[in-house]
Amino acid sequence: MRRLIFILPVLIFLALVGYFAIALRPDHDPNLLPSALIDKPMPDFDLAMLNGADRLGSAGLRGHVVVLNFFASWCVPCRVEHPVLMRLANKEHVAIYGIAYKDNNEDSRKVLTQLGDPYRGIGVDGDGRTGLNFGVYGVPETYVIDKSGHIRRRFVGPLTGDAIEHDLLPLLRALEQS
Repeated sequence: MRRLIFILPVLIFLALVGYFAIALRPDHDPNLLPSALIDKPMPDFDLAMLNGADRLGSAGLRGHVVVLNFFASWCVPCRVEHPVLMRLANKEHVAIYGIAYKDNNEDSRKVLTQLGDPYRGIGVDGDGRTGLNFGVYGVPETYVIDKSGHIRRRFVGPLTGDAIEHDLLPLLRALEQS
């Protein structure tokens, strides 16, 4: 029993060293969260659009490479991400569609009027059901969808310039050519 008292701290220390060695290796990306939907068809959805005139749905997105961004007016990281989305839409001409996640329509309109609107269309997911089907657990989350309607990449948290240059744009180029 006395040996156990001396050996237990050493075993705990070795377990922690092993955990940190795995978690801190250079090829480990802590922002990359696995998704069960990667390489699978996007969930079907049909949402009223924020402009009230049309509908945004999965059927209308198929046939094009698109970026689908879940956002909300109350989301501070979404505001941090917003200039990056504006650059993608205006300079890179990326087809970005938004889904206002559990948000008030008037608040969404107000934020987009103040900050600019990078979206080609915005669906309203007031009850969060579409987000739930995509596996969204917080905003912002961004999905890259190929021409066949399959999810190819998921970005959790605000998109950064580095993620755009090294991950998103190369992937979009490759998908456009396929």
